[in-house]
Amino acid sequence: MDKLSRYREIIKQVLELYASWSKRKPDMDVVTEIILDVERDHYALLHVGWENECRVHYASLHLDIINDKIWIQYDGTNRPVADALLEAGVPREDIVLAFHPPEVRQFTDFAAA
Repeated sequence: MDKLSRYREIIKQVLELYASWSKRKPDMDVVTEIILDVERDHYALLHVGWENECRVHYASLHLDIINDKIWIQYDGTNRPVADALLEAGVPREDIVLAFHPPEVRQFTDFAAA
């Protein structure tokens, strides 16, 4: 399996894992959706529905594959997705913490771009 296919599969597995942790509460009608755009390499974990009378629609994770690296665009979880990617075998130099400004990324233990 080539690197791109491997990263796509890892992202899918990680999103499925994070989705499995979503708990339904009795007063909520919210579903968790895994978005996999393998043609453009955009991936997200969305939560959509209603909590009481309030609309719920937000992403808890957003990842992209850009230039053979996994870019973490947003991580709104309490379990850093970078750690899950590392545990799945993605090397630090192939993970970009895109939610940090470009000038700050060089000071992380991950890829700058």
